[in-house]
Parts: sequence; structure tokens; C-alpha cells
Amino acid sequence: MSNAKVNQNKDLSDYKGVCVIAQQHNGKIAPVSIELIGEGKKLSKKTDSPLYVVILGNKIDEAVKEISHYSADKVYYYEHEMLENYSTEAYTKVISEYIFSNKPEIVIYGATSIGRDFAPRVAARIGTGLTADCTVLDIDESDGKLLQTRPAFGGNLMATIICPDNRPQMATVRPGVMEKQDRVEERSEVEKIVPVLSKEDIIARTVDVVMCKTKKVSLTEAEIIVSGGRGVGGEEGFEIIEKLANTLNATVGASRAAVDNGWIAKDHQVGQTGKTVRPKLYIACGISGAIQHMAGMEESEYIISINKDANAPIMKSSHLAIEGDLFKVIPELINEINTAKEQE
Repeated sequence: MSNAKVNQNKDLSDYKGVCVIAQQHNGKIAPVSIELIGEGKKLSKKTDSPLYVVILGNKIDEAVKEISHYSADKVYYYEHEMLENYSTEAYTKVISEYIFSNKPEIVIYGATSIGRDFAPRVAARIGTGLTADCTVLDIDESDGKLLQTRPAFGGNLMATIICPDNRPQMATVRPGVMEKQDRVEERSEVEKIVPVLSKEDIIARTVDVVMCKTKKVSLTEAEIIVSGGRGVGGEEGFEIIEKLANTLNATVGASRAAVDNGWIAKDHQVGQTGKTVRPKLYIACGISGAIQHMAGMEESEYIISINKDANAPIMKSSHLAIEGDLFKVIPELINEINTAKEQE
């Protein structure tokens, strides 16, 4: 266990509560935000403290109404036209001012591109520590400190980090690793705040928003994932993985070995050093099941593995293990799926 220290001589007793920094895009709540609320609820119960949600945007009343249905004690909605599009400087200023005013003891962000961008800036401005890309959060029963666990040394070990001398204790959390909070009919109290922002606060200005036309890999939101590993043998081996994925309307994943060999782009990687996923169905093809990979997909509802080696670790952890050559098994599987579709 390591300690994150930034000596600011703070009175730690002034800080109370757990705060989730929610994210939205075009008025749609990011799935990781619902996951963080679920985790925040667990932390708030263990610390006997309230759970707050903070969301930034402009004219996103429906999104705010939706997020108020997830059992937070209070939702803070910061509305301003300069928050309509993400801005590093604007988000940093607003969140920092919220923390200075409300003094939450724990603040958690999603480890998305946005969260990874402004969370470190908030930490620097507040004068506290930040643990990035956490996969486990817990409370030390002996002293109430936040235990922040993340992969280290390329995923070869897990490091647990604490922030003993400063507040708030802050962490970014990898999407897909926490269970989503259940939606309830009751709504949380919502406080709308108009922050003080001016053009002078913004260094970089958004001139235009251009949507990328390339297909984005969204492993953390996929309900079905078909992954290939070292057993596919090369870049061309992923063609059959993609065929199966297309048949199932699934997303293509990969092990670290396949990515390191250059057979597929890194944004397909599942595991401690890639994406952590929780699909309804995970099909592992030619993947032996290293600990690092298993940590990234073991929470899948149903796991099917296809491997020549019956003793491969992933075979023992699967709900259904198929011993055989994936290049023979997958075509048969595709045929069976297509036949079943025709009979519907």
C-alpha cells in the first residue's frame, strides 16, 4: 500500500460526504456515471455519510431529472451556456469551486477521456492526491480512509493507494468495473446553480463540433463481445472473429497478446491494461485466460470459451467451454446461429 501526500495542513474533520462527478453528452447520461453512483452509494453507507452527484451542462433538464432517480441524497446541477460543450478550464473551475464550498470527503470521476483530462487539474488546484484508473474502491474499517486499488507495472500487480493527509480523497474509476445503481421512482433533491464563468476563464474555445464517421469501439457498453487472443494466429485470424461478431451484432474484443502483436488496435483490448467489461455474453476465442485478462471480463453474465487446450485457465472459469480449433468451431457456430435466425 502506498500513500499519496500533498501537505496542505487541512482540517480533515471539515470534509464529509461522497461526491460523484457525473458526465453527460448531448443530454445523455454516460453509463459510467450510473456505475459510479452505485459505488458511491456503497461508500456512503460504509462512511455513514451522504451521497452527492454533480452534473454540468446547459439546458439538460431531462438528463438531470433522469439522474435524480438513482438514490443520491442531492444532485447539484451547474447550468451555463459555457458548459454546453466540454471545456477543460470551465469544468476545472466549476468542480474546484464546488469542492472548496462543499468539502466532500471523497470525490470519484469516470476514467473517460473527459474525466482523465480535468480530474488531475482539479486535484492540482485543490491541493490533494488523485489515483487514476481504479478498479476497486473500499473503505478501511480501521480508520475510514478510502482504499483506491489500480493495476500497476503493466497490470502485473495491483496497488492500493491511500491519501492520509489531504482531502478530498479523489479517484478516477475505469468504466465497466462497477455495478450500476438501480433506478428508483423517488427523485433526489436537485439544486440548480448558475456558476460565474466568463470568456477569460476559457483558454481553448470550441469553434465547431464534428462527429467522427468511423465506427467507435464501445466495449464497456456492449451486451455481447467476441474476443480473440494469441490463438487466432495473426491479423487475418481476426476476420473470423469479426464474422462471428457481425452474426451476433456484437463488438470485437482482444487479449493483450493480440494487441501487443499488432493484430488489432488497442481500443479493442480487454483486461487490466485495457477495458473492463460486463457484457451479457462474452465469447473468448483462442484466449488462454491470463489473470490480467480475466480481471477485465470475469463479471460477464455468461462466458463461452473456445480453445484447443482443455486445461487453459479460461476454460475452467467459463459457463460453457468448447475444446477445439476455433477455425473449425466458429464457422459451425455461425451456421447454427443463422439457421436459428431463419427459423424465427
